[in-house]
Amino acid sequence: MRSTLGALAVGAGLALGAAASHAQYPARPVTLVIPFSAGGDSDLAGRNLANAAQKYLGQPLVPVNRVGASGTIGSQSVRSAAADGYTMLVARVGSQAVILALDSKAPYRWNDFTMLSILELNPVACVVRADAPYRSMHDLVEAIRANPGKLNYASAGEGTIQHLGPQLLFSVAGLGTNAAVHIPYKGGGELTQALVGGTVQFVCTNLTTLVGPIRGGQLRALMVTTPERWPDLADIPTAREAGYPQMEAIIGWSALYGPPGLPKDVVDRWTEVMQQVARDPDWIATNRKIGGIPAVRSPAETERFAREQFEVYERLATSLGLKK
Repeated sequence: MRSTLGALAVGAGLALGAAASHAQYPARPVTLVIPFSAGGDSDLAGRNLANAAQKYLGQPLVPVNRVGASGTIGSQSVRSAAADGYTMLVARVGSQAVILALDSKAPYRWNDFTMLSILELNPVACVVRADAPYRSMHDLVEAIRANPGKLNYASAGEGTIQHLGPQLLFSVAGLGTNAAVHIPYKGGGELTQALVGGTVQFVCTNLTTLVGPIRGGQLRALMVTTPERWPDLADIPTAREAGYPQMEAIIGWSALYGPPGLPKDVVDRWTEVMQQVARDPDWIATNRKIGGIPAVRSPAETERFAREQFEVYERLATSLGLKK
């Protein structure tokens, strides 16, 4: 009887200890590393998450931009952080799938993190200035064909979705990889400003950073990569309607990752928080405003999605001869 009671006491103590550990996290503010510059897709997604999640987390979620090397510097800083749940990452398609598919020497692998949830999906749009002579994707492609190496396009760095998208377009259209000049910038905000300012002639990037200038009449969108037209900008044709259905493979996304080996109580806590965020009206409204499609998923579903995305871009990189 004493042995049984002792075992029950130990079991109850462990259960209470686990519950206390769960309740204690987080006991202080959590850092949210955004691996690209202010104003870009990951920055908008991260700050929208921070505003919503801290209401349910019980502590501030503090966004910190840690930029460089196409998002790998910020991502690597989280990969090497303590697995205590106090340093989290806004994962992006470019830094967590595209560049890893392109570069076998990247400092981490696609699954070197604890994956917690997808945040949102971002349609990619190909855009030009509103005063540009190109009224359709056909117009732009034919201008590139007629003037090889004369037009410029911007990206957030080699290996990002803004770089790979035009490269796929060039391949589909039968153009060379150097059909237009690639000009890299630090993030989505900067490359959008480069287009608005006339430094580059076109950009294919996430709709998130383009909605404002498109609605404001500064930019003209020639297509979006979603299978259906974007409801809030329904006059923009889809890639299939524009004659380039292969471009549907290019889509942006954000996710919440942590360092490898996060404890189960931390994973469970974030799973609860993300379920609450998914129903938060302000988070939903802001996603709609900036062009994101809410897509909160479980950790297992997030890992499966991330693997599929890596495999998509690995096939693209191989077929386009871009793999290093």
